[in-house]
Amino acid sequence: MHYRSSFVIENILALFLIIGLTGCKQNEKSLSTDTSEVITKDWTLIFEDNFDKGLEQWNIWKSGAFNNEIQFYQPEQVTLNNGILEINIKREAARGVTNPINNALKDFEYVSGRIESKTLFGPSDAEGEREYRFMARLKLPPGHGMWPAFWTYGDPWPTTGEIDILEARGGEPEDYSSNLFFGREPSININSNTEIKHHIGKDLTKEFHIYEMIWRENSIDLLFDGELLHSYQSAPNNNINNMFGKKQKVVLNTAVGGWFISDRNSKNYVDSSVMEVDWVKVYKK
Repeated sequence: MHYRSSFVIENILALFLIIGLTGCKQNEKSLSTDTSEVITKDWTLIFEDNFDKGLEQWNIWKSGAFNNEIQFYQPEQVTLNNGILEINIKREAARGVTNPINNALKDFEYVSGRIESKTLFGPSDAEGEREYRFMARLKLPPGHGMWPAFWTYGDPWPTTGEIDILEARGGEPEDYSSNLFFGREPSININSNTEIKHHIGKDLTKEFHIYEMIWRENSIDLLFDGELLHSYQSAPNNNINNMFGKKQKVVLNTAVGGWFISDRNSKNYVDSSVMEVDWVKVYKK
């Protein structure tokens, strides 16, 4: 048995503590960012944004939205902070167009942010294009009234479909929902009974987690931190087969209020919150 003085031991322990604390700060962003456990070599990475260079791959909204939401999306609310995309939501009066297809001016109670990928993605019959995998590492915004989302859709909605990988209610931090929409005419959804609720059992506003979707001709799988939560199979009520061969853009945003939030009294909502995005990736095979 080797003898070490208490002075040496104390200094070694102190050194490990310093290294540990420094490592935690340096690795806070990279925790769980390794996708090797959930992506096989068969997948080809075709889109990636680690939010450390700019937002050239995205269109940034300046508009109101739909669904009786009470936020106005403006570019100022979308910022980059040390490799993290931040969507900043706050209670602030704003006036702007009602939504992208209605230029009538409207008053809003909140401001928030929304980005959409300039590139559209989706599976087809072509070789190497039959499956698409969409992933994002997110920390959800806390607070009642917040409606964060990670989703895909194409124009005119919903004729190419909409896939809600994640929709969450800020007042229910351990749960989120997924959903599918499709229609043959603009603005008319014909899907029914497609919302799936996921109870995770941990506060999703406290840490980053990986949310993903695998889209095939006749199925859509939803995963959380690499584990399958639900598999939609093509059926008349979800029209997955009718979405095949169509392309959709990737969307990240946080709405406030609206039909998704049962409490419509905005006085009960938090005054500010932040949705954080570490990275977004799209694969195909």
